[in-house]
Amino acid sequence: MYVAIEGIDTAGKSTQIAALTEHFPNAVITKEPGGTELGKEIREIVLGAKAKSKKAEFLLFLADRAEHIKEVVQPNTGKMIISDRSAVSGVAYALIQGEIGKSDLVSLNNFATNCTYPEKVFLLRLTQEELEFRLSQKELDGIELRGSEYLLNIQNAIIEAAELLKIELIEIDATQDRETITQQILNNMKDRND
Repeated sequence: MYVAIEGIDTAGKSTQIAALTEHFPNAVITKEPGGTELGKEIREIVLGAKAKSKKAEFLLFLADRAEHIKEVVQPNTGKMIISDRSAVSGVAYALIQGEIGKSDLVSLNNFATNCTYPEKVFLLRLTQEELEFRLSQKELDGIELRGSEYLLNIQNAIIEAAELLKIELIEIDATQDRETITQQILNNMKDRND
């Protein structure tokens, strides 16, 4: 089973992936961007906000995604794969930029992934108040410096992106305690495995 944990920065993706690792000790844990050697370099470029062109930034995400599917996902088909972000994020960021049409976003992602997508995507959803509090507690990267309104727009775009890619999206209130969130994810994964 291939699943992804989605959410804007500070939503608790890393915390939940660590918790899921305890429940699935043999799972392949990965991330987009940055789940491969090439992806690590691409991730640095994207997080450093080095690309001046939004199209260039999108194409970097696509290059990472193509490499990730070939190097991580395809060789581990049949195993539990848990990814920190997925194609859904890439499409969501591109939707916000508004420079690439929706049909092009879908076809370019289908090309990069060979139509290989997570079976389920879990969106850890934050309120504006909680997001602003969490951002105030850390040093911000290039994406986070764009502000809470930008990040909340991304959160909404994640929902639209999942619909465009025809991926099952499960929304979870990320303001709940960690254990409750983990249990909700596990319950939804169990439903699929039964």
